Amino acid sequence: MGTRRIFFNRLAIDAQIGILDHERGATQPLHVDAEIDLEGVDMPAHDGIQEVLDYRRLRECIIDECTRTHVNLIETLCDRLAARLLAQFPEIRDVRLRVAKPQAFADCAAVGIEVSATRAPGDGAQRHGAPT
Repeated sequence: MGTRRIFFNRLAIDAQIGILDHERGATQPLHVDAEIDLEGVDMPAHDGIQEVLDYRRLRECIIDECTRTHVNLIETLCDRLAARLLAQFPEIRDVRLRVAKPQAFADCAAVGIEVSATRAPGDGAQRHGAPT
């Protein structure tokens, strides 16, 4: 058994985020980078999707959390997203997120926040691909 990392680079999402008047009631693009480490993974025995954590499910979770409601702060969004990923997917050991607002300032490519979260020891991480 080993570890496996699933990653997303610049997942583009239109979200309602921000504290400024022009940000309320409108969407703006976010770019989400995520590195998701899985624990205790086995090599797929039959080359089937049921043997691995389907990254389509992770993508759906990220998009859903980023678009569910207006959020004032990127910090809040990052913390909620990290907590949800750990809660919804017991296979995840660690998650690192970078959420950026590419249109925040005209004089830089983006501004954003990075967070990381780790599952608490003994939190019963499910080992994907292992016998149950």
